[in-house]
Amino acid sequence: MTDVHPKDDPSRFVSERAHNIPPSGIRRFFDLLAGMEGVISLGVGEPDFVTPEPIRAAAVASLGRGETHYTSNWGLLELREAVAENLERLYGVRYDPRSEILITVGVSQGLDLAVRATTNPGDQVLCPEPSYVAYLPAVALAGGEFIAIPTRAPDGFKPRPAEVERRVTGKACSLLLGYPNNPTGATLTRAEMEALADIARRHDLLVISDEIYARLTYAGEHACAAALPGMRERTVLLGGFSKAFAMTGWRVGYACAPAPIAEAMMKVHQYTIMSAPTAGQMAAIEALRRGEPQVEEGRLAYDQRRRLIVTGLREIGLVCPEPHGAFYAFPSIASTGMTSEQFAEALLKEAGVAVVPGSAFGPAGEGHVRCCYAVSPEEIEEALRRMGRFMDKHGNTGR
Repeated sequence: MTDVHPKDDPSRFVSERAHNIPPSGIRRFFDLLAGMEGVISLGVGEPDFVTPEPIRAAAVASLGRGETHYTSNWGLLELREAVAENLERLYGVRYDPRSEILITVGVSQGLDLAVRATTNPGDQVLCPEPSYVAYLPAVALAGGEFIAIPTRAPDGFKPRPAEVERRVTGKACSLLLGYPNNPTGATLTRAEMEALADIARRHDLLVISDEIYARLTYAGEHACAAALPGMRERTVLLGGFSKAFAMTGWRVGYACAPAPIAEAMMKVHQYTIMSAPTAGQMAAIEALRRGEPQVEEGRLAYDQRRRLIVTGLREIGLVCPEPHGAFYAFPSIASTGMTSEQFAEALLKEAGVAVVPGSAFGPAGEGHVRCCYAVSPEEIEEALRRMGRFMDKHGNTGR
């Protein structure tokens, strides 16, 4: 009998947790994209806009002043104060910038910190699915157990409270929410968020609320989890600048939580990252102070593109639930008889259009593909023409 890992195999040094984490289903398709010409990508989840000039200028000016050193582990106080003012203005929830707000390297790091600082080995983290690809790995790396709560297209990909409650056990420690949702574009009304908050209160669960797409809401107002009665003290609110301010490459986000939780997150942060980039923090201050017109301008542009792609997908025979937030459509490809991976790979190779298979976001995403509409209207229209020809070729029965 041979060893599972021969003595000359470096993989023997890889931890079990790292080994068991699957590679991102999104990145696999970007690897296929490499070297292909003329592809229209509806895959990358980032704005096609360049960061507004005043925000870029603030970072350049900071560098010109020689501000190239570490900031506090918590981040610049001026930025934390601006975050506090912004959240109070938008949602009426107030955080102490000195002890309850941590500046992170994007929301992705904030998610990792929140899960690691609040999850013990064996703890269960409940999460509606389809869900962002980083959620399950974050829980697994913390030693927790990811408990998926499947959602369905007929329900608008919104979790049913009864389904959530049915999965709560004595091991449950938190409820991880991401609304507006990546990949489905689903949003929750205040009443729907309140129903989940009620479960959290009754079962003493922490809520980790990823609200990076909060400003990209097209129907009604965004429901901020921490602003609900009795929820501020049991919520970690994650937000950032990547989507609304077109600042994906700057890697600046924030986490807001009661002081004991924020302190625990900061301790993990200080030993792994030290602090977010100084110039990026200065740019974020400018974004919050004077970037509101650009946020609304971007939201209106995405809304136009949203309507364009949803109408177009339906016209070529793909059933597409109405997305009310973020910048993703999540149409069903069931009429083709293909799996989501088969569809995405064939569409890329035959039609030169990149989408992400729904299975990348968990089993509940199978039968759908994610189409990002944060590209120009012209690119959306051309992608739809190519997809229409592809659907005709593959015996679509929905037209």
